[in-house]
Amino acid sequence: MRRRPVPALAASVTGAMIVALDGTVLIVAQPDLQRDLGASVAQVQWTSTGYLLAVAALLVIAGRLGDRHGHSRLLLIGALGFGATSAGIALASGVGWVIGLRVLQGLFGALLQPATLALLRLAYPADRVNSAIAIRTSAIGVAAAAGPVLGGVLVAQFGWRAVFLINIPVAAVIAVLTATVREVAATQPRTDAISATPAHGRTDTISAAPTHEPTDTTSASAGADAGPPPRPTDASPTSRRADVGTPPRRADGGERPLGFVGPVLLAASLALAVYALVGVPAHSWVAAPTLLGLLAAAGVALLFGVHQRRTEQPLVPSAVARSTPVIASMALLLVVMGGIFGALFTGTFLLQDVLGLDPFDAGLRVLPMTAVMVVGAPLVSVALRRFGARRTAVAGTLLVVLGIAGLSRLGPASTWPAMSIVFAVLGAGFATVMVTATGTVVRDAPPAYAGVVGGLKQTAMNVGPTVGIAVAAGVMAGSAPTVASVAAGSAPAVASVAAGSAPAAASAVAGSASALAGGSATSPTLLVLAGLAALGLVPAALLPGRSAAARMPAAASATSTSVTSTSGHNS
Repeated sequence: MRRRPVPALAASVTGAMIVALDGTVLIVAQPDLQRDLGASVAQVQWTSTGYLLAVAALLVIAGRLGDRHGHSRLLLIGALGFGATSAGIALASGVGWVIGLRVLQGLFGALLQPATLALLRLAYPADRVNSAIAIRTSAIGVAAAAGPVLGGVLVAQFGWRAVFLINIPVAAVIAVLTATVREVAATQPRTDAISATPAHGRTDTISAAPTHEPTDTTSASAGADAGPPPRPTDASPTSRRADVGTPPRRADGGERPLGFVGPVLLAASLALAVYALVGVPAHSWVAAPTLLGLLAAAGVALLFGVHQRRTEQPLVPSAVARSTPVIASMALLLVVMGGIFGALFTGTFLLQDVLGLDPFDAGLRVLPMTAVMVVGAPLVSVALRRFGARRTAVAGTLLVVLGIAGLSRLGPASTWPAMSIVFAVLGAGFATVMVTATGTVVRDAPPAYAGVVGGLKQTAMNVGPTVGIAVAAGVMAGSAPTVASVAAGSAPAVASVAAGSAPAAASAVAGSASALAGGSATSPTLLVLAGLAALGLVPAALLPGRSAAARMPAAASATSTSVTSTSGHNS
């Protein structure tokens, strides 16, 4: 049957935009919130930190749940919960309620975000998904640019509570769109093919049935009498291939339960790591809280890895863990996002102290970055078709490194056009890496595991900025302790914005601090962050080349004709 991807794209774009808007308007609203509720600085920080911890800890788990129970269902629950908690925050009588509801809002945000990417994987063929991702990225950029302005108007006219009330109608729109997607999915059985590239470079083309139905590669004459296919044993030479396309099932055909140990260990590891990194500006890298937190996170992560190898139903399937394009894309996003957001965080002090700009003027200097992202994202999909993911990602990473290095050269004598060019270059690299890595992840994901892959991608987008800000604060602390102390206050808020929307944080970070005596620390810090972003050249070189990308849609078309599948509950 004919695909109808437009409702899925609309739901995906709207779901991404609500998170972007929420992050940017909160930055503007926090001072008014503090005054109205009589909150301390630490309590205001926790309105961002609590949300960030919940999102980072639960994204992968939420994506896996979507794979099993339907991404449209998770998106619907996430949107409605996001809207309901927003209403609760707007009615909160104390900062304690705001913090608690923000943590709960992070839970629903985690349900929402992987589903917005998984819907695109299920609705679009491999040769068109990059265009859909580019549209989604541009829409996030528009929301990011509009967020601070909208938030400023709402806070000025109605107070901080209004910035949460605007989430309610947007959540209602997402719910309506998601209901349409569910109706389409229920009546549009889908067959697809995916390319999983193990670490040693071999490419397997595997047919995959709808997300929640077992794959049947037998002829159509077998009919319903064929029954569910037997699950290969570990000794079977086909076990790895079966795992790529179809989740493990019980003898009666039902999916095996995930259990609680794996999700708890993963959530604890991510929460400990993010909490330790957020505290770096306040404690430094070598302080006991930071070291103990990171060691605890590493220990729990080790336990999670052991559990993953032993369990029959791993949270991160081996098809995903062994996919070179997926893992390389995660690493690329982690280090490049770290470099970019560390640079934007450092750039706050550069623009306001060294150049003597007020927050509004500093935001105007950063605006070319967001503008180039909005305009350039669709062009990246064209570059991907022509040059392939590997060359495009390498070029984007080099642009990011060049942009960060260019920031380090700015000074009091720098002109507005020079600043605009630097931020435009950074925005071009940003958009290129974002669209390329996201497109590779979504395109390479087996349909049955599109949610968990989307969750991994969003986790990298959460942890990367937190690492970058921690690196920036740690380097600046050596030569500008005052800067580091203010960084401790603003880092959680900026990282929280980055958790929802990458370009949104670009707008928020420009006005998140006042002028400080930190100019002498910014140049070496930016060079360190350029080096961090340059590490992305290694995973970028591991992404598929143009020939591999060209083979994938052809393989999908050839394979889909040989697969017979039933139309179960498919999101």
